[in-house]
Amino acid sequence: MEKSESGSPIYRYKESDINDFEMASGESSVDEISEHIEKHVGKIDTVFHELVSDQVHVDIHWVKPTKKRPFHTLVTSGMSDKAMITPEGVEGCEYAELSICLPEEWKISDEDFEDERNYWPVRWLKYLARFPHEYNTWLGYGHTIPNGDPADPFAENTELNTMLLLPTIVFGQEFHTLELENKSIDFYTIIPLYSEEVNRKMKKGVESLFDGFDKHGLTDIVQIDRENTAKRKKRFGLF
Repeated sequence: MEKSESGSPIYRYKESDINDFEMASGESSVDEISEHIEKHVGKIDTVFHELVSDQVHVDIHWVKPTKKRPFHTLVTSGMSDKAMITPEGVEGCEYAELSICLPEEWKISDEDFEDERNYWPVRWLKYLARFPHEYNTWLGYGHTIPNGDPADPFAENTELNTMLLLPTIVFGQEFHTLELENKSIDFYTIIPLYSEEVNRKMKKGVESLFDGFDKHGLTDIVQIDRENTAKRKKRFGLF
C-alpha cells in the first residue's frame, strides 16, 4: 500500500476500476435524513432529484439562507443506501452522507447550473456520494479527492482543486451522526483545497491544516478566491 509522508494510505483509481452500470439499489433512509437535516440545519426548500441513477439514487437537499445562517446548504441523501467497503480494522464508518455550504450570493437553479461555475459543488456532491460504490472503496474523515491527476481547478474562476472531508463546524455536533436502528450515518462537509494545502496535508497529516484554517477564519462556507492557508507570502525588503 502506497503511503504519504504523513503515513496515511494513498488509494489510486483508474477508469478501468469502475464497476459496470447498475441500477440504484439499497435501503433508503431519505425520510430519516430529511428529518435530520430539518432538525439541525433548517427547512428543506427544494430537493434536486436524479432521473437515472447508477449504484445509488442521490438526491440533493437544498436549505436556503436565513438571517441566522446566511448561506446555502446542500446535503446528499442516498450515499448511505449501501454500506461502503472499509479496510480491515476500520469499523463504524460504513455509511455516510455529504454536505457543502455556499455563500448567499451563489446562483442556484436549473438554469444557473448550466454554467459550471455554479454547478461544480453539486457535481462534486453527486460524484463523491457515488464514488465509493462505483470503486468498492470508502470515504471518511480527512480523505482528500483531487479533481484529476494532476488536479485541475473545479472551475475557471477558482484555483481550488481538491475536496477534503471533515465534520461540519457551522452546525452542531448533533448533526455529525444520525443513529438509526440498523446503521449509523456520518455526515461530512466537503472543503475545497488548494494544491499547497493538499501537499501540506500529505506531508504532515490533516491536522496540520487546522492552525492555518483558524488563522484565516476558514469555515465550511466556500470562498472561491479565499486566501491560500499553506502558501507563504513573499517578503520584500532591503538586504
